[in-house]
Amino acid sequence: MTNLTLDVARRILDMALAKGVEKKLKPLVVTVLDPRGCVKISAAQDGTSLLRSEIAHGKAYGALAMGMGSRALHQRAQEQAYFINAVNTLAQGRMVPVPGGVMILDDNGTLLGAVGVSGDTSDNDEICAIAGIEAAGLKANAG
Repeated sequence: MTNLTLDVARRILDMALAKGVEKKLKPLVVTVLDPRGCVKISAAQDGTSLLRSEIAHGKAYGALAMGMGSRALHQRAQEQAYFINAVNTLAQGRMVPVPGGVMILDDNGTLLGAVGVSGDTSDNDEICAIAGIEAAGLKANAG
């Protein structure tokens, strides 16, 4: 696979949301971005709070912008807060450096895009993103 099709993105989204339902998590937003950072698909479960869509997008966008899952960005933010703040300023505040932004890779390690999930704890958001990616037969890199 050399690109992320809408059908594959839809499967990732559906399976990430299904994982949230299975785990009885708070309502989630899932956003799938292509490698350019453009939205391929996004959906919010009923009852999500106001900024969840922007947060989900920011988790995926940050992963793509820095080339690492947002768990690694979170760690880096703890170790090098000034650097992450400077990069986020350059990104016009679009990065959310906490777990829940996961890189999508094919079997050859080619970057296909990223998934961002927001709504529950960051760890649970990440679990759902990984579940969606793996259910689509792809590899996840959470950082």
